[in-house]
Amino acid sequence: MRMTKQAAVLAFVVVLLLSGCRRINPGPEYNPTPVILDLADHFPSMPLSADNPLTEEGVLLGRHLYYDPLLHPEQSMACASCHFQSNAFSSWPTSSGSSVIPHMNMGWSSSFLWDGSIEGTLEDAMVFEVEDFFGTDVNLLQADAAYPLMYFEAFGDSVITTDLTAKALAQFLRTLVTDQSPFDAYYYDHTTQLTTQELEGLILFNSEKGDCFHCHPPPMFTDYQFHNTGLDSTFTSDPGRYAVTGEPQDLGSFKTPSLRNIELTAPYMHDGRFLTLEQVVSHYHHGVMPSASLDPLMTKLNGMTNLSLTQQEQASLVSFLKTLTDTDFTNNPAFSQP
Repeated sequence: MRMTKQAAVLAFVVVLLLSGCRRINPGPEYNPTPVILDLADHFPSMPLSADNPLTEEGVLLGRHLYYDPLLHPEQSMACASCHFQSNAFSSWPTSSGSSVIPHMNMGWSSSFLWDGSIEGTLEDAMVFEVEDFFGTDVNLLQADAAYPLMYFEAFGDSVITTDLTAKALAQFLRTLVTDQSPFDAYYYDHTTQLTTQELEGLILFNSEKGDCFHCHPPPMFTDYQFHNTGLDSTFTSDPGRYAVTGEPQDLGSFKTPSLRNIELTAPYMHDGRFLTLEQVVSHYHHGVMPSASLDPLMTKLNGMTNLSLTQQEQASLVSFLKTLTDTDFTNNPAFSQP
């Protein structure tokens, strides 16, 4: 049957109206905005994930998730429950006795936790956090009014998964870079001065007498390795890295923490046994415990394992360590609860 002229015109108008509706009410667009980290010139480039590039949308999603107790099945705990920005994203020890490792400069790490039992990328570490630590129920996130759209804007998919959640958290954590301390301003930027005591501490830090630089070299102030620094002679309660490798030389070895913002991250050591920086320095001065797995770096040229520092030198070391505090980092609104 042939279409009448009036019917043809009507059909044409309907097509125009339908196509116009599609233009007027388009669905969400996936067009993420790339992010380029503004790192200090003296910092190494950060390894980035080819399948998880930094975007404004991904970082924002990760930031929301970091502060959201929806990550926990009982909605009772978020990442930020144990990682406070004012404390360089650390806090007091957990109920298990482990000291909370600060969330800063994590983009350069390839092993995580004190014993390094999580290895790989930051995404791998976040999969562990989402699946094993929190036991996240992604259905709770899926049912939230805001998250499906945020996931789509970040990843082009509104179906929420563990992997995408881990990727978002990893993106946010990569932005938590601390590189603007008074030490940086003095040593690299030459825009400020340190006090006489702070300078004495810096010299000690980088000398064989203070012997800090082997495990805590600048600019990151960690070698990302594992060391037995003589906290104990036996290791029945926590064998450290040995639990992962089974190698006898790893008994009592734990990951070297960065000393950046160390003033803010008490208590210290993997088990939080020292409450002050003065106690930490005192340990290395006269409290190193011998063991077969004691790191060779702990033995000095004279065969001794303890430092020979005066009270003034110990105070100078502590004074220098406090120059590593980055208040720009702890007050950055881009890292705070959204």
